[in-house]
Amino acid sequence: MKSIFDLVSYSCSKTVTESYSTSFSLATKMLHTSIRGDIYNIYGFVRFADEIVDTFHDYDKAFLFDKFEQDLEDALTHKISLNPILNSFQYTYHKHQIPHHLVASFMKSMRMDLSKKVYKTEEEYKDYIYGSADVVGLMCLKVFVKGDQEAYDTLKESAMALGSAFQKVNFLRDLKDDYEDLERTYFPNTNLRALDEAAKNRIVAEINEDFHKGYEGIVNLPNTAKFGVYTAYKYYSKLLQKLQNTPPLEIQNARIRVSNYQKFGLLAKSYVNYKLNLVS
Repeated sequence: MKSIFDLVSYSCSKTVTESYSTSFSLATKMLHTSIRGDIYNIYGFVRFADEIVDTFHDYDKAFLFDKFEQDLEDALTHKISLNPILNSFQYTYHKHQIPHHLVASFMKSMRMDLSKKVYKTEEEYKDYIYGSADVVGLMCLKVFVKGDQEAYDTLKESAMALGSAFQKVNFLRDLKDDYEDLERTYFPNTNLRALDEAAKNRIVAEINEDFHKGYEGIVNLPNTAKFGVYTAYKYYSKLLQKLQNTPPLEIQNARIRVSNYQKFGLLAKSYVNYKLNLVS
């Protein structure tokens, strides 16, 4: 039965989320059940595309990415795919009328990672972040507002800012792996061979601006989404705080993390703030 195949597909997307990101999975569990599955479906899609360009070093990445992109377009056109991750995503894509240009922009940024190593200008940097992060925030926002176009238009800029903040925190956290393993440098006008405190503080200040703008949107999200997004915001804010308090040399040589103990502490505190209506 087709319904069984679909359930298996959705389960695969959930498994991908739980396997690849404990923090995002934890935040997603705080969403209302009516939207939780669709966020799993979006995450599974973006995670697989990212894995192709970031980790499949022993394979022809360009070939795999081309095939994935063609399978994606076929899934969106025919509303089915034998790839369970794409089958899940096409369901959410059609259900919430996600604009195709968001998907195309995401795939464009992922394709850039196949060959582009250095982002020298602010324009290149912002274009990559828009495609790799901002549009993912907008896809999720389409799910959160459940067809309310006015709410989507109102919250759009904040959703993009929050997506940017999350991505830039990842860039700073993963600086060592991106530079040493993938030979990538995303931050323009920054010497990653000799990252100093001033350069780090400029990056942190930029991210805090994005967080401030993103928080303005969180407080106006529907209740079905607010707690889950707020949980993710608190986690990434904590991670940024740890990065801010870490010497640049240590950031260059190690991957800074928030422990599981701290994550659950943040979750408890976030829940109290949410229940006391302090997220406003």
